[in-house]
Amino acid sequence: MSSTLPSQQNSDNHLATLPKTLTGITGLDEITLGGLPTGRPTLICGGTGCGKTLFSLEFLVRGAQEYGEPGVFMAFEEKPQELTMNVASLGFNLAELQKEKKIKIDYVHIDRSEIEETGEYDLEGLFIRLGYAIDSIGAKRVVLDTIENLFAGLTDLGILRAELRRLFGWLKEKGVTAIITGETGEKTLTRQGLEEYVSDCVILLDHRIINQISTRRLRIIKYRGTVHGTNEYPFLIDEEGISVLPVTSLLLDKPVSSECIPTGITALDEMFSRGGYYRGSSILASGTAGTGKTSIAASFVNQACLNGERCLFFGFEESPQQIIRNMGSIGMNLQSHVDAGLLSFYASRPTLYGLEMHLVAIHKAIKKFKPQVVVLDPITNLITIGSVSEVKAMLVRLIDFLQVEQITVMFTALTLNNIINEQTDEGVSSLVDAWLLIKDIEMNGERNKGLYVMKSRGMKHSNQVREFVIGEEGLSLLDVYLGPEGILTGSAREAHKLEEQTGQKLHTNALDRKDRELERKRKVLESKIDSLRTEFESTEEELNKIYTEEKIKNEVILQTREQMKNLRSRPSGSENENFKR
Repeated sequence: MSSTLPSQQNSDNHLATLPKTLTGITGLDEITLGGLPTGRPTLICGGTGCGKTLFSLEFLVRGAQEYGEPGVFMAFEEKPQELTMNVASLGFNLAELQKEKKIKIDYVHIDRSEIEETGEYDLEGLFIRLGYAIDSIGAKRVVLDTIENLFAGLTDLGILRAELRRLFGWLKEKGVTAIITGETGEKTLTRQGLEEYVSDCVILLDHRIINQISTRRLRIIKYRGTVHGTNEYPFLIDEEGISVLPVTSLLLDKPVSSECIPTGITALDEMFSRGGYYRGSSILASGTAGTGKTSIAASFVNQACLNGERCLFFGFEESPQQIIRNMGSIGMNLQSHVDAGLLSFYASRPTLYGLEMHLVAIHKAIKKFKPQVVVLDPITNLITIGSVSEVKAMLVRLIDFLQVEQITVMFTALTLNNIINEQTDEGVSSLVDAWLLIKDIEMNGERNKGLYVMKSRGMKHSNQVREFVIGEEGLSLLDVYLGPEGILTGSAREAHKLEEQTGQKLHTNALDRKDRELERKRKVLESKIDSLRTEFESTEEELNKIYTEEKIKNEVILQTREQMKNLRSRPSGSENENFKR
């Protein structure tokens, strides 16, 4: 695999762009937009201990291991055995690479007393020796460390300038991508003050101490033929080599997601209209000491791990063992997630690095672990190593990076009781997408906690205060009762609930008594109705009797009249005839 980026054609004017060689150093290729200029010399300058030698050695090692480009390291100060031991802590096996003819280390001893300043002084011997080393392994990369030792005895600027131009010109003719290291001067980038003018790319390394905290930074002074990052960038040297963090990509063009992930607290999910936080958003949980900020963060992480997501927990106050033990007391088994490879802790004191170094370390850990959820607990401790504005700037860069990666992040922050406007010390509350505030509610000799959702961009949220309770079974939010004197929590809430229950029982008893009284009246009414009905039936029966007797009497009268009528209507002789017969 070649590390050289091919020349690209501009669609408008068909102009070739500068070819570049990837360094393989984390972050540097992003800052340089493709690496160092191919076939041209690059000057790396800086003070003692800033990492010039390690920087150039990693350039060679990465080229040999990752891009198949052998390299030559010509040292004028340290011997090969010393270099091999120095970079072994970074995981680089120079001895093995030399056996495989991927890297060749050549040590040249220069004695200043032997250098005579004459017009015949030149570098022809160096060119022969370096040319042989390059040809012996087919090197594509070359490092000269350091140039001061090469020209240590020269004071004639004319000779120095001429030999520098010859050296840089010779390297270009060989077509190798070269790095030359140099010590910074008092008023110039290098001691001679000439190298930066003949180099195509100049990178300045800086190692500064601020408030007794060490910080390393990198800046590209110039880069002929191409655009590049121009700001200062922090870089970290650890057991895996050098990591440079490009922290100034602050364009507001980040991707967003409409997917929501649960908070880890069921009642808290219900306070958001979408049932949780947006994926890739930033959340702040702030409150005074002891309000449960870490518990909220751990609950969020626990739920994410239960859903099969990878989580990275940065602790600046407690060790991983403390956090795991403490969360176990409230029903969360974080150790199981660690064992499953879903949860990783990164714990360190803020004073271990400067702010920029912490940012680099966080950036590197995230790139390595590739989590979906990140927690920083608490960011307030970072105030001890930087001003409020510096911490805010660092968090802005971190949020920017996490949004690009679509990683959901939760910060915890300590607020002080004397902060009236509820702003966190870091001023980060205006930067985050969601803000949870836990406040102390003191009354009746008790100290309870109330949780507010102060903001949630892009979704509706509850404006109610909920009592935040931490118990053996986990975290829960209870409805807050309103009494004559305001919000009721803790025992006051329980007393209010008991009072309500007592009042409800008295009310129920009164209703039961009324029901019984009504039932008695109903029975009395029904009794009176039955009595009246009986009286009515008796009267009705008596009346019916009269009607019946009257009817019978009328019928008898009608029958009697009919019989008399019949008797009167018969002839007189008829009876005699009947008698004769």
